[in-house]
Amino acid sequence: MRRRSLASLQMRPLIGVTTSEVRTPERATPIPEGEVFDVAVVGAGPAGLAAAVYASSEGLRTVVVEREAIGGQAGTSSMIRNYPGFAQGVSGTRLAFEAYQQAWYFGATFVFMRQVDGLSRRDGRCRLRLSDGGTLTSRTVVITTGAAYRPLGIPALEGLQGRGVFYGAGVSEAPAVRGQNVFITGGGNSAGQAALHLAKWAARVTVLVRSPSLADSMSDYLIREIGAAPNVEVRYGVQVTGGTGTDYLTSLVLEDIKTQVRCTVPADGLFVLIGSEPRTGWLGEDLARDRLGFILTGQDVLDDPAASWPAGRRPLLLETSLPGVFAAGDVRHGSVKRVASAVGDGAITIPLVHRYLEGLAVPEAAAR
Repeated sequence: MRRRSLASLQMRPLIGVTTSEVRTPERATPIPEGEVFDVAVVGAGPAGLAAAVYASSEGLRTVVVEREAIGGQAGTSSMIRNYPGFAQGVSGTRLAFEAYQQAWYFGATFVFMRQVDGLSRRDGRCRLRLSDGGTLTSRTVVITTGAAYRPLGIPALEGLQGRGVFYGAGVSEAPAVRGQNVFITGGGNSAGQAALHLAKWAARVTVLVRSPSLADSMSDYLIREIGAAPNVEVRYGVQVTGGTGTDYLTSLVLEDIKTQVRCTVPADGLFVLIGSEPRTGWLGEDLARDRLGFILTGQDVLDDPAASWPAGRRPLLLETSLPGVFAAGDVRHGSVKRVASAVGDGAITIPLVHRYLEGLAVPEAAAR
């Protein structure tokens, strides 16, 4: 197994260090043609990074392909307060970079700014077709592509994206809203974290929630902290239906869901966190998904009448309808949308990968 020395890594503590100060390990060496990896991880969010750490630390030749930046949606969270081991919370950026450096130190190869456009299996090996025309070959694949923010679908506001309308928690945009009046649409934990973070700079933060309560969608600690924040207001039973602005957002049109009465309010910023859609459009028909596009794994593969399971055994816990291909994190059907559970998913896949590679999958008859 290839390992980096601490001296060559030049790692330093990330506590109190901004992302611009973090020294990122360089991966300039091209992957030799014909190289076969043991594990190819598609996506470098929490689940993908956890899979990479455990796979590479256990001697599996590991490659991680990431289309954008490490951390996924969690990487945009200003403060994750309920992640085990961090009593004062931890930023998504810090958590992601430390996991990345850990996997890199153990020997994982990272391929950035490449998108996987296709997945096929032939002669017992998986082949990933990359957006640059290249191909990666691996004995197993772990899909951790996560989910993308669901768009508002309001043309007037989509045209102002990046100019007052933002998707995500707004970590980098927060200082720019100092003294301004900003809105957040969404009622999940990400929306709550964004509200508390933006409240450090904005004069007023208004959280717009379609439901009559936050109890079913947001953690109790966030609800309590929002209630105690003097410049954060929550408006229930309201949705965004429009907005105005030429060069920058200037107002929003809000609608009361019950009465359908609309009003226009001045707004300097809108942060959209209304859920997500799985990044699975690149997958072929051989890999079974639910009606929303989330990947089926384990027993769910057998329970789906439309899914085809070709192996003469039961699929492993996180194995998809394509033998040797696993799914973890938010992209998986039935997953719990929490950073810790995504990390757990990623970690769990590696013992399953070992079982697959060693031919120790439980026979169907013995599993009943």
